[in-house]
Amino acid sequence: MRILVTGATANIGRMVVDELLELGATDVRAFTVDPAKAALPPGVEVVTGFFNRPDRVAAALDGVDRMYLAPHIPTVDGVCRAAAEAGVRHIVDLAGVKGLHWQAIEDAVEACGVPYTHLEPGEFMANTTGWAPQIKAGDEIRDAWGDAANAPIAQEDIAAIAARVLLSDDHLGHSYELTGPETISRRQQLATIGAELGRELTFVELTGDEATAHYRSMMGEFGDWYLDGLAQLAEHPQPALPTAAALLNRPAMSYAEWVRRHADLFR
Repeated sequence: MRILVTGATANIGRMVVDELLELGATDVRAFTVDPAKAALPPGVEVVTGFFNRPDRVAAALDGVDRMYLAPHIPTVDGVCRAAAEAGVRHIVDLAGVKGLHWQAIEDAVEACGVPYTHLEPGEFMANTTGWAPQIKAGDEIRDAWGDAANAPIAQEDIAAIAARVLLSDDHLGHSYELTGPETISRRQQLATIGAELGRELTFVELTGDEATAHYRSMMGEFGDWYLDGLAQLAEHPQPALPTAAALLNRPAMSYAEWVRRHADLFR
């Protein structure tokens, strides 16, 4: 059984490769734009390229039974059609909450006719590394909606779930909304980082035009959309779901554990 991991340069795709090997997979092919940066383990077949090169996509798909599909909306329709033509029998895609921006990924996967499993994570714990420059510069972190609360998930857990789903036929046709094990506010996340660093960090609340300008400077056209989402999470916190733990057969990683593992990013 040959498994193709796309996006193998990026965090989740690269970790999917390691998880597959850990679980005993012996025929893993990685599709990466930068093999040197990906630093793939020995024994992994490497195809260099990106989704916008049909010839490289075809080379990567040759003889593939199952595929982990990293999200790239501009090319997803063509890549999915190529997967169907190549005889791929299972696509495990990384998308997001149904009905939002990443819905196009799921729509393209289903339209191509290949059996699928949708992975639908919400916020990544790693997104809080956006605070790192401010934390390194001082003890006051300026941001909006400190009381917005969700259940962020570790990318390590997403990769581990993807690998397990790729190696099983039990998940065909399923969609899995994935969260971390706890609902935690942004103010609490910052306090968790401070505790790990041995510092007292203060969340300075931005509102109105200041908040809008802050997010537009970081995210451009998506800044307003993200800020609106935070406002909704302040009013309606996202509940933590048991799905990730059930798929992993172990507890999902807590935010505190994630911070312990990645504390150097904030120092």
